[in-house]
Amino acid sequence: MLYQVYETQRSLFEPFAEFAQAAAKLYNNPISPLSQTALAQRISATYDLIYRLGKDYEKPQFGIQSVQVLGADVAIQERVEINKPFCELRRFKRYTSDIEALKVLKSQPVVLVVAPLSGHYSTLLRDTVKNLLADHKVYITDWKNARMSPLSEGEFHLDDYVNYVQEFLQHLQKQYGNCHVISVCQPTVPVLAAVSLMASRGELTPYSMTMMGGPIDASRSPTAVNNLAMNKSFSWFENNVIYRVPVNFPGAGRRVYPGFLQHAGFVAMNPERHLKSHYDFFKDLIKGDNSSADNHRTFYDEYNAVLDMDADYYLETIKVVFQDMSLVKGTWDVKSTSGKLERVRPQDIHGTALLTIEGELDDISGSGQTKAAKGLCTGIKASEYRHLEVPGAGHYGIFSGRRWREVVYPFVKDFILAHQPRVAQTPKAPVRQVAAAKKVAPSASTRSTARKASTPAKRGRQKSIPA
Repeated sequence: MLYQVYETQRSLFEPFAEFAQAAAKLYNNPISPLSQTALAQRISATYDLIYRLGKDYEKPQFGIQSVQVLGADVAIQERVEINKPFCELRRFKRYTSDIEALKVLKSQPVVLVVAPLSGHYSTLLRDTVKNLLADHKVYITDWKNARMSPLSEGEFHLDDYVNYVQEFLQHLQKQYGNCHVISVCQPTVPVLAAVSLMASRGELTPYSMTMMGGPIDASRSPTAVNNLAMNKSFSWFENNVIYRVPVNFPGAGRRVYPGFLQHAGFVAMNPERHLKSHYDFFKDLIKGDNSSADNHRTFYDEYNAVLDMDADYYLETIKVVFQDMSLVKGTWDVKSTSGKLERVRPQDIHGTALLTIEGELDDISGSGQTKAAKGLCTGIKASEYRHLEVPGAGHYGIFSGRRWREVVYPFVKDFILAHQPRVAQTPKAPVRQVAAAKKVAPSASTRSTARKASTPAKRGRQKSIPA
C-alpha cells in the first residue's frame, strides 16, 4: 500500500516539478525581462531547487565516449553481451585505428567488474570503469530494476546472483581463456561464493579476485548499516520494507524492497550533510557559480537514481550475510541451476590471487570486514595475497574520485598485471598451424606475402579496429 501511495504522490507532484523547471529557466534566461534583478535570481534558484527535489530520477548512462591509450583516442561502444531476466553483462568495446595502440589493447587483461545490487545502479562505478578501460578489457554486471521485470520472469534469489556470476565468469573464460574479477561492496560475498563453488568442482577459477569494501565478515567493526541488519529480526524486514510493485509498472505484483525507501535510508545516515549540500547549491545558483552547481547536479543525478530489489534476494542477503553469517561459519549452501545444493568452501580456492581493499573511514563496511576474506581462503598462498587500506578514504572513495584514481587504481592495475600470465596476453595459433610451421619452412613467395601483410596501411586509409 505504501508503494502505491508514494507513486500517487509522485504522479501528482510531477506537473509542479515540470512547472518549477520551466519557471527556473524563465527567471534565469538572460533575454527575459524577468531575469534582470537580484530577486529574479533568487526566484530562479528556488524553483530550480524545488524541481530537483521533486523530479523523478531515471537510470543514468555510463556516458564513456573514449579513453586515452598511448596518446591515441580509443572510442568506447557499450553493448550487452548476455541478457538475463535481472541483469545484463555489459561490455565496453574499444575501437582504434592506431596500430600501436591496438597492439597494446589486444594484449591487456580481461576484467569482470561485479557492481553492487544494493540500491544504486551500476553507473555508480562509472569512475571505476573509466580508469580500468585504459589498461583492461572491461565487462560489468548491469543490474536491472526489479519493478521492470514481469512476474513471468520468475523469482530472483541470492543463489541466482551467485549463479549469474559463475555464468559470466565462464563466458569470459570460454572467450579469452581466463579473466580477473573485481567486486565492489555488496558483491564481495556472492563473488567469493561463486569462485569457491567453481574451485570445489575443480573448474578453472579467475587469475585474481579484487574485493573492495565488502561485508565478508560483518561482525568486525560493525557500522550503523551492519547493526541495523543484525539487530532487527528477519520478520521485521519482511513486514516493514517489503511491498508489491504498483500496477503502472511491468513488474506489477512483484515483492520488492522499493528504491524510494532505500534512498530515504541513505539520506537518513547523513541528513545534515545533504541539507547543507542543497543549501550550498541554492547559494551557488544565486552567485552564478555554474561550475559548482553543475557538480551538485551531477552527483545527485547519480545518488538519487535508485532501483527496486527483488524481495527474495534482499531478505536472503540480510539473513545469510548479516544475521546467520553463513559464509564465515562455513554453513552456506547454494542451489545450483540444476537444483543441487553445494556448500561454499573458500578454502578450496587455489591458484587465484587475492587483493582486499578497505577505506580508513568507511562507514558502510567497517575495518577488517573485507580483509576477513584472506582468513577464509586458506588455500591461497601468502605470496598471492595483498591488502590495501586507503588513508582518509570513505566507502565511495575507494572506487571513485581522487583517492581511487591516485592511490587505489595504480595498486589494482599493478596487482592484476602481476597475475596476468604472459602467454595469455597474445592469441594462440591453432595447434595444427603451429605443428605445420615447425615442419615446413616458408617459401620465398610466402615470405614476400608476409612482409606485405605486415606493412601498416597508410593512416589516411585506416579504419577503427575493435579490441
